[in-house]
Amino acid sequence: MSKQADGYTFGLSDNVKRTRVTYKNRYGIEIAADLYAAKGLDESVEHAGLVVGPPHGGVKEQGPGVYANELAQRGFVVLAFDPSYNGESGGEPRHVTSPEIFAEDFSAGVDFLGTLRYVDREKIGVIGICGSGGFALSQASIDQRIKAVATSAMYDISGATRDGWMYEGSNEARRSMLATGSEQRWKDVDAGEPALQPQFPMEMPDEGLDPIIREFFEYYVKSNNRGWHPRSIGAFTLTSFPAHVNFGQFKSLADIAPRKVMLVTGDVAHSKWFSDKVHEQIPEISELVVVPGARHIDLYDDVNLIPFDRLNAFFAEQLGAPSRDAVRQIVGSQS
Repeated sequence: MSKQADGYTFGLSDNVKRTRVTYKNRYGIEIAADLYAAKGLDESVEHAGLVVGPPHGGVKEQGPGVYANELAQRGFVVLAFDPSYNGESGGEPRHVTSPEIFAEDFSAGVDFLGTLRYVDREKIGVIGICGSGGFALSQASIDQRIKAVATSAMYDISGATRDGWMYEGSNEARRSMLATGSEQRWKDVDAGEPALQPQFPMEMPDEGLDPIIREFFEYYVKSNNRGWHPRSIGAFTLTSFPAHVNFGQFKSLADIAPRKVMLVTGDVAHSKWFSDKVHEQIPEISELVVVPGARHIDLYDDVNLIPFDRLNAFFAEQLGAPSRDAVRQIVGSQS
């Protein structure tokens, strides 16, 4: 993958049509999104729809578009969106991260798809990449219109904020983070604007990075020409994070049942433990798909590793989507 002239990090299939759309979420924030569908899709009948959310800090021109581009070729109507306060979506101040609102953005996507005459309201699923995986699961536990959930390289941002990259944090560490966030609010009041985390650099540092940060930089840093996008800066307002610490977005996962969950992760992904923990919590309704040789970021954009056929089969079964033969007829008619 590399940056395209149109600003996307991947090339659009000749068999897919992409349309820019906007709509509002429950909080009145305008969401910017791209709608993907196979060229020649029969709009006189209803089809299954999917909503795809980006990695935490990502935008629709990156991973969500990769997934939408591939799955639209398989007959789904797919919406890839920018989360509230980020990308081209509305909301002030910019670069807020909110576990509640980011989860709500999935339901807003379901709302929008449900307004399209050629999407069946009873056949809408969601896909969350990285941090959006946690938000998608959280929202599916309360929004029963979401009929199936898939996550890829899933991150529980609330858990990562509370527990760190690879370990269970202590109550002392949690309280320390809350104290830091509280102090930061006074700093923001005095400054008159919210402070941001450090942004991704333009050039890849030669040394001094831990392996996980280095992996993210490999994807997001401009000089690597892989997933860089000017609206994906890698920074959120510092006062956002206390909300994640106490959110507990996985406390009601059992409420997703009897609907099904697919958890896609890599066997060498540093985030694999998040998917493992969710699978342990809801084994009766979840399927764990472990991709050999896949790191965390590889599941953002590597179409040779992302198991699109498995995702297609999962949603075809759960949503009653078109068969592969029907999809080949759609695509073949455009050849």
